[in-house]
Amino acid sequence: MLCALGFCAGCASPGTPQPPSLNLPRPVNDLSAVRKGDRVMLTWTPPTSTTDKGPIRHNVVTRVCETINRFPMATCEQVIKELHASDLPSVAPEAKNPKVSVEGALRRELLNASSEATLAIEVLNDRGRSAGLSNQVVVSLAPALPVPTNVTGSVGPQGVTISFIGADANLLSQRPGVSYAYELWRKPAGTGEYVEVESVPPSGAEQHILDPSFEWEQTYDYKVMGITTVTIPGKLPIEVPGDDSQVVRVFVHDVFPPHAPTGVQAVFSSVGQRPFVDLSWDPNMEPDLAGYDVYRKPKDEPEQKLNKELLKAPSFRDENVEPGHTYIYSVDAVDLRGNRSSRSAESTENIPK
Repeated sequence: MLCALGFCAGCASPGTPQPPSLNLPRPVNDLSAVRKGDRVMLTWTPPTSTTDKGPIRHNVVTRVCETINRFPMATCEQVIKELHASDLPSVAPEAKNPKVSVEGALRRELLNASSEATLAIEVLNDRGRSAGLSNQVVVSLAPALPVPTNVTGSVGPQGVTISFIGADANLLSQRPGVSYAYELWRKPAGTGEYVEVESVPPSGAEQHILDPSFEWEQTYDYKVMGITTVTIPGKLPIEVPGDDSQVVRVFVHDVFPPHAPTGVQAVFSSVGQRPFVDLSWDPNMEPDLAGYDVYRKPKDEPEQKLNKELLKAPSFRDENVEPGHTYIYSVDAVDLRGNRSSRSAESTENIPK
């Protein structure tokens, strides 16, 4: 009777049977690789759910897979690293989907300018099964330039010169399509990001790179980095950065005076008016020039400066001259920080009676 009233257990219609979950972690889809020197930094977001959209309930194992000169991999051809949860330090633990980064050294026997490594991530469940490889990344295996040594900095009137010893060009691979350079990088001391200043090819002997784009009275941090560039027809050039040199801090203090003015000429004139002497000279070309001072020395008398303010133009008129006197003129230049040049050659003019 109870069954007839609908209280009979098991009389409901059964639903469609669901297959059991395989608990396969979702494949990684944001793997990236950055090479620096003979190391590669891999970064990715570890999966938090399975292919069935359920949570991952058991510890997983992450494998780093590699193959040489083949893209893409069909399966994990060679496991070069196996990682457990405790081996995956987060680089953004506060993020909703924190990324992890793992660094590994390239095997030196594989380094070759014509070779490439294909890398992928495979995440296995507790039964050693996966849903497949991650997206795959390709890394050049071209040898990186060795770290520059003996890095020093000096300041001159034209700028900051960074000196170092790099690789001997005769020992580098001369394979077509491969080129090398050492790059100079600079940033304000203690702040900001490095920017590239200049580059030079390696020579093996002591090398020098000039930084002319500085600002006086500033402190900068400099470093030198080697770059190997591989050019393959039909592809964009691949740059392999070497390890950074030690950082050199330089205070760019200006103690360098301008060049002494040249071409000073003194010319007397008095046609129809009080006598005067016109002075002219070649302009100084320093970009930080502030101006000029003009000096006059009557014969057998003390010298005096004629102008009160620095002269911006390379000329001056001396209207305080007396007939029958001889005057000796000279000029010096001053920069924006008060550095004063040596005196120009003298120019003498006689004022007729």
